[in-house]
Amino acid sequence: MKKVEAIIRGNDFDRVKNALKQIGVVPLTAYPVQGRGVQGGVPPYDLLPKMKIEIVVKDEDVEKVIGVIIRNARSGTPGDGKIFVIPVEDAIRIRTGEKGNEALY
Repeated sequence: MKKVEAIIRGNDFDRVKNALKQIGVVPLTAYPVQGRGVQGGVPPYDLLPKMKIEIVVKDEDVEKVIGVIIRNARSGTPGDGKIFVIPVEDAIRIRTGEKGNEALY
């Protein structure tokens, strides 16, 4: 299992969320964040509003999820965001006790 964290522009969030739903990836966590990358044109200590999406997926779905995020959040201009992929040791669905991939979606 992997955790895919994406930091994207806020106005791309609905498009990304709907595209993920189309491929069957509905469970996600999202929240507004502020940050900055190395792009020019922004004063060094100013932070820009973004959305952060966190999704834990099966290993075989990682590339598909990354592709969906890129296709729906890329404008080709600085500030499109970043994606991070992090190993996840386990997942447990509290309600049923299911573990691993069975606990995901």
